[in-house]
Amino acid sequence: MTRRTFPSLALRLTPSLIGLALLAGCGEPGPPELPPLPEGALEAVDVEPGVPREDLARAVDALFSREDIGETRAVIVMHGGRIVAERYAEGFDEDTRFIGWSLSKTVTAVLIGMMVADGRLALDNSPPIDQWRRAGDPRGEITLRQLLQMRSGLRHEEGAEPVYASSEVRMMYLDGRDDMAAWAEAQPLDHAPGAVFRYSTATSVILGDVMARLLAPEGDGDARQQAVAQFLDARLVVPLGLQTMRAEYDAAGTMLAGSAVWANARDWARFGDFLRSGGAARGVQVVPRGWIDFMKSESPRAPDYGAQLWLNRPSGTDRDNLLAGKAPDSAFGALGHGGQVVFVSPAQKLTVVRLGMGSDEQQRAMLDTLGELVALYPER
Repeated sequence: MTRRTFPSLALRLTPSLIGLALLAGCGEPGPPELPPLPEGALEAVDVEPGVPREDLARAVDALFSREDIGETRAVIVMHGGRIVAERYAEGFDEDTRFIGWSLSKTVTAVLIGMMVADGRLALDNSPPIDQWRRAGDPRGEITLRQLLQMRSGLRHEEGAEPVYASSEVRMMYLDGRDDMAAWAEAQPLDHAPGAVFRYSTATSVILGDVMARLLAPEGDGDARQQAVAQFLDARLVVPLGLQTMRAEYDAAGTMLAGSAVWANARDWARFGDFLRSGGAARGVQVVPRGWIDFMKSESPRAPDYGAQLWLNRPSGTDRDNLLAGKAPDSAFGALGHGGQVVFVSPAQKLTVVRLGMGSDEQQRAMLDTLGELVALYPER
């Protein structure tokens, strides 16, 4: 094929056009060229993720590359019910089970909802805890609803200083470790039941004990553990296909319902998308939609908290846990120690999971980085 040649552009421009071209060259510089993506970053994103593929790849990469957000070990983005991005740090993969820490609280709330739907529990009744039912014990006024909304009034001081005085540390590692629920339930009231919001891992352990009391009322520790594990499998793990989800139990057979549910990243994402779908999975309503609506309804004492679930709304305090003002108000999520996140935005058909490690100080920067990813998706 004959190669065609073209005269110089300058020879074909009139003097006036040459002047305009020179002036244009003196204008403001364009935006800086973005650095190339690391190897494999683009391949971690589906070819049709619902937003520009490279934009999503860069947003995911930021969660792994920023130095001020802690260590990200896994990220999964689901859009419209399918995984559109999945990436792991070195040493982790799709088979790795991650401890949920306080993500476990949200799993617990779903299990409690199943017991309410079964007629075994009622929201506005006191739970079946024998020592609270003794005549004159003011803890007998605590309702299941108040436990779920973290307003029991019990003396549970999460995150106290010094650390060995903190309720979750004492319960899990010191004087309460052999029977965590007994320790949590024995604490006196600091406030009237229902009056004050106080986030508490010990409260979620009480919910784990309530399940065991109902499922194995006369059982020892082994029987209690087996009964709750079977309930978790039959009612949640199998219907949702969460093949890797497991819970830990203490010596008394109580599920560590506030801190120690484990699952791989895909199963945490499936669980989040199950919440986005209103409690349905694989075409089956696993827990009543009304229960998920209750979990997403704000506590009377904390506008940014529902029932074992954080809401994407201002708290009215210095607490700033999700993406209030940076994502739809209808969004919600579960948060765990070290920066575990299951963020759900029904209005965007979006579920995002970030698993890793980080300090409390790094969590805000991590959530801001996560917010940049979430903001790529429009509301539908």
